[in-house]
Amino acid sequence: MAKRILFIDRDGTLIYEAPPTYQLDAFEKLTFYPHMFEYMTKIARELDYELVMVSNQDGLGTDVFPEDTFWPLHNLVMKSLEGEDIFFSAVHIDRTYPHENAPTRKPATGMLTQYLNNEDYDIAHSFVIGDRITDIQLAKNLGCRGIWLNNDASLGAAEISDKAAALQDTIALETTEWSKIYEFLKMGLRSVTQERNTNETKISVALNVDGSGKADISTGIGFFDHMLEQIARHGKMDLSVRTKGDLHIDEHHTIEDTGIALGEAFAKALADKRGMERYGFALPMDEADAKVLIDFGGRNWLVWNAVFKREKIGEMPTEMFYHFFKSFSDAAKCNLNIECRGDNEHHKIEAIFKAFAKAIHMAVKRDPLSNYLPSTKGVL
Repeated sequence: MAKRILFIDRDGTLIYEAPPTYQLDAFEKLTFYPHMFEYMTKIARELDYELVMVSNQDGLGTDVFPEDTFWPLHNLVMKSLEGEDIFFSAVHIDRTYPHENAPTRKPATGMLTQYLNNEDYDIAHSFVIGDRITDIQLAKNLGCRGIWLNNDASLGAAEISDKAAALQDTIALETTEWSKIYEFLKMGLRSVTQERNTNETKISVALNVDGSGKADISTGIGFFDHMLEQIARHGKMDLSVRTKGDLHIDEHHTIEDTGIALGEAFAKALADKRGMERYGFALPMDEADAKVLIDFGGRNWLVWNAVFKREKIGEMPTEMFYHFFKSFSDAAKCNLNIECRGDNEHHKIEAIFKAFAKAIHMAVKRDPLSNYLPSTKGVL
C-alpha cells in the first residue's frame, strides 16, 4: 500500500518561533511548541504516516548563518524528538542564499522530487504541516493539502489575503494547537475515494465519513439516487457517487456494482477502527417499522426480512434492494440485519435506507482521543 507522508516544517511548527527573531541560531532561543511532544508522539505511534522534515535555513554555511550555530541546536532538537519516539525518515534543508526563485526552497518542490510520481507514496492523501503560507503553497505544489499552524494571526491575515482564492481549498485545517492537528489527522483517515470499472459499469465514489450530510449522487436511476442521498443526509456523511452503467440492458449491474463500490469505500475509510463504536441500529417512518443492525467487524453477512408487493418503486426493481445491501455487506465486510414491516412500499424502503444511514452514523462514531479497539480478539 502506498505510504502517506507528513511533510513537517521545523521552525514555528515543532519549535516555537517568536517574531521578530526568526533565525534559531542559539540555545537560548530554543522553545518547543506547546504540547508538540505530546501529540507528535501520538501521531508517530498511532497513525500510519511517514514523517519528513522540510526546512528553509537561508544562508546556512555562510557568514550570514555559520554552520556551528545551527547543527548543535538542530541535533538537540532531533534527539529530543527521537527520545519521544518521533522519528523522521528524512530531513530536507534548503540553505540557498540569496534565495530568490531557488527551485529547492519552499514552496518550490526541488528538495522533494523523490516523493513525486512515485507509486510508493500516496501524495494526494499526504499533508504539509507548517506555520507559514509558503507551507500551504508547498502543499499545493506537491498536490496534497496543508495544515496551517497559524500562531501569529496578524501575520497570517496579511499573508493569506492576496492568496486566499488560490489556497483556500488547499488548507485542510487552520489551528494554533497541536491537539487539533492530531484529532484532525486521526479523523481525517476516514475520507477516501474509490473507483470500480468493469465492462458493465464505471463508478467513482468519494466518501467523508465525518462530513456534514452533503450528497452528490448520479446513477441514472432517480429513485436509487434518492435512496443514496438518504445515506448521506441521515448518516451525516459527505457522499459523492457517479455511476455510468449499462441501463440499456437493465438496472441490475448499476445497482449491484454501486453497492460493491460503496462498500469498498467504507472498508477503506474504516480500516482503522480504534476508538470506533463498531455497532449501530435504528428507525420508524410513518406506518413503516424498519430495523437495521450493523457491525463493522470485518465479516460479511446479510439477514434480510423485508417483502415488497410492487415490482418497482419509481424505476427501481424492488428485487434489487436485497442485492444492493448484499453487495455492500460483502464489500464493506460488515454484518447487516435488516427487517421492515409496513403498508406503503415507498415508506418501507425509504425507512430502511434512513435506518441504514442512522446505523452507520452510530457505528462509525469515534473518540479521536481513544485508542480502544472494540474487539476481544485484538484485531478487526
